[in-house]
Amino acid sequence: MLSGWEVFLEAAIKAVAVLAMLLTVTIVLVWLERKIVADMQNRIGPYRAGPWGILQTVADGLKLFLKEPVTPRKVQLGLYLAAPVAALIPALLIFLVIPIGEPFTIGDRVIELSGTDLNVGILYILALSSMAVYAVVLAGWSSGSKYPLLGAVRASAQMISYEAAMGLALIPVIVFTGTTSLTGIVDAQAGDVAGFLGVWNVVLVPSFVIFFIAGIAETNRAPFDLVEAESELVGGYHTEYSGFRFAMFFLAEYINIFNISAITVTLFLGGWHGPDFGASAGIAWALPIVWFFFKTFLLLFVFIWVRATLPRMRYDQLMSFGWKRLIPLSLLWIALSTLAVAYRRLGLPWT
Repeated sequence: MLSGWEVFLEAAIKAVAVLAMLLTVTIVLVWLERKIVADMQNRIGPYRAGPWGILQTVADGLKLFLKEPVTPRKVQLGLYLAAPVAALIPALLIFLVIPIGEPFTIGDRVIELSGTDLNVGILYILALSSMAVYAVVLAGWSSGSKYPLLGAVRASAQMISYEAAMGLALIPVIVFTGTTSLTGIVDAQAGDVAGFLGVWNVVLVPSFVIFFIAGIAETNRAPFDLVEAESELVGGYHTEYSGFRFAMFFLAEYINIFNISAITVTLFLGGWHGPDFGASAGIAWALPIVWFFFKTFLLLFVFIWVRATLPRMRYDQLMSFGWKRLIPLSLLWIALSTLAVAYRRLGLPWT
């Protein structure tokens, strides 16, 4: 039986490790995006600060941290300062329930490679992701300017519409696996080396496509980046933010991009499962972690690829696509997938 201090120490170590990993991943992701988009557009990208320009992101972060914050006179100061925090904290907390590798044993204790395993992990993720709307609305309203307010109204409408499609896309996954625990969903996708693809939830192709598209829109990425349409709304809901306050919004956005990719891998692409190629026991423990990050960064590449390829949608097109295409398609797929699962488990009612 573990003492209270041992439980607290284990949780604290996991929380600090997740925070350090997310900050490191953000630095790498911003650099990768700049390099990949530059290569796709026949440019050089960052190359001066550090090897291959890898320290350019660190330099930008230090600049924002040391830059003087400018506070407009008409802001609602308490809510104005709370909005960036409300955007960043849910982004950090979401990753705590995502398993990144196979559990291992130390002595008689089993160590899970996730912050915690909740039996309602999917509901936890949906609840925290929906809290991002509050940050957007608070930032726009408390800034005391019409331009951030207009950006906040538009952003909140976008996030709510695609949040609905995202939630509906997860229902077939829950029905298919019979659990809302992310660890349970990963375990349900376990398979042998030869046939590991056959049991991944990627067989739920419509759910996978709908969830990933909604995830791109949920994180305000191109071609759904109407939130930051500079030519139309100056700078969106965070127009009046500068320095480290703006950096918190920026950091939350990129952490959410990583979170969406990691959640997609966990729900549809087998999580940390993958062939071990007969690896020795000395490195076999690390292969699940390698598989997890390999799949996640493949999806991150798709995020970047889409940004470099597709033009921005008009706002009416964006809302019409969410409400008139994704949501009806999600409802239709829920009905079809439920019938398929019922047939697989119960057979035809007249037989």
